[in-house]
Amino acid sequence: MAVEITMPKMGLSMVTGTIVKWLKQEGDAVSKGDIVLEVMTDKLTNTIDAPADGVLLKIVAQEEEELPIGALLGIIGMQGEAVQANAKAGTIATSPPEISITEARNLGTTNEVTGNRVKASPLARKLAKENNIDFTQIVGTGPSGRIIRDDLIKFIADGGASKQVRLEQKIEVPEPDTMLEQDSFTLTPYAGMRKAVGDNMSHSWSVAPKVNYHVSADLSALLALRKTINEEAEAKITITDMLVKIVAVALKRSPHINSALVDKNIRTYKDVHIGVAVAINQGLVVPVVKNADIKTISQVSREIKELSLRARDNKLSMNEMRGGTFTVTNIGTYQSVDWFTPIINQPEAAILGVGRTVDTPVVENGEIVIRPMIGLSLSFDHRIIDGAPAAEFLGLLLKLIKKPYQALI
Repeated sequence: MAVEITMPKMGLSMVTGTIVKWLKQEGDAVSKGDIVLEVMTDKLTNTIDAPADGVLLKIVAQEEEELPIGALLGIIGMQGEAVQANAKAGTIATSPPEISITEARNLGTTNEVTGNRVKASPLARKLAKENNIDFTQIVGTGPSGRIIRDDLIKFIADGGASKQVRLEQKIEVPEPDTMLEQDSFTLTPYAGMRKAVGDNMSHSWSVAPKVNYHVSADLSALLALRKTINEEAEAKITITDMLVKIVAVALKRSPHINSALVDKNIRTYKDVHIGVAVAINQGLVVPVVKNADIKTISQVSREIKELSLRARDNKLSMNEMRGGTFTVTNIGTYQSVDWFTPIINQPEAAILGVGRTVDTPVVENGEIVIRPMIGLSLSFDHRIIDGAPAAEFLGLLLKLIKKPYQALI
């Protein structure tokens, strides 16, 4: 009996997944638990296992396709088993969506013609529509001649899209020396992790009435304590490690900040799980240090280092990115930014941005002295947190940074 491979829900915020690569081909024998394909979901590449023993009878979802949870991806069954298919949800579909040649010309689709039908991946259709491309001019290089995103990118890079626009709009074409040369730029599809990051940021920006507080904190005591710790520590403690620990302790004392707006209800969390933003080549990920308030500074430091390394190797699991109640993002290492306005990691209520540390003249007891001052930026969702509690929380952070032993002992 045929068994369906469907798009699983991998994370609370997941809505769709994009097929990255099939690791098994039609006709290959598989065992239950074998990895059969890779799927991109919310910045991560995840694998999907075979749900049963048998043969991969049919690959339904093509690479680069973005599909919703529960969508049919492929079929596993016994060798020689017939697969009867239709296009209804929850049943077996045997071919990618097809559209008419007229639709192809209007929507921007593909060139493989089956009777009077043509095939193209959803990403190819979208890219073609955005560039007003006639698909009948493109030769597909995907499975069974299907047009895929790379075919569109090559067509655009070769100048095909601009030629079509000139022909259809009947505009005057400038002389070559006044035209933008195609080799003066490169095209990178807005997809995958970059799109996931962008969509999350856009959503947060649009739903949260955000307020930003900025302050400078004297890091003298914290730096002195870090120096003492690192004289005997096996692994060096960083400023980020210490700030994550201090923030966690402050959140435990200020539970109203350790909250989120979920399904029209405000959740005030009892546990403190700190997300630590990590920049990687493809974008930004936020692994989570669970129960950071009750862990030692050495445990927090070790966990941050391990999670950061796994993030850069693209080996984070969904569980390692789930459950955050507050986020810390530190760009001070770039030594270029004092304060900024970080975007809240929804549905959390707040985020702390950390800028660079700069030796700065300050007044103490009527005298001008030089102190290492660090820039802190607290962004909070005003639907959940009012201005006074946010200021109080920031004041608590300043006190703990000034006397860090109170948070670390």
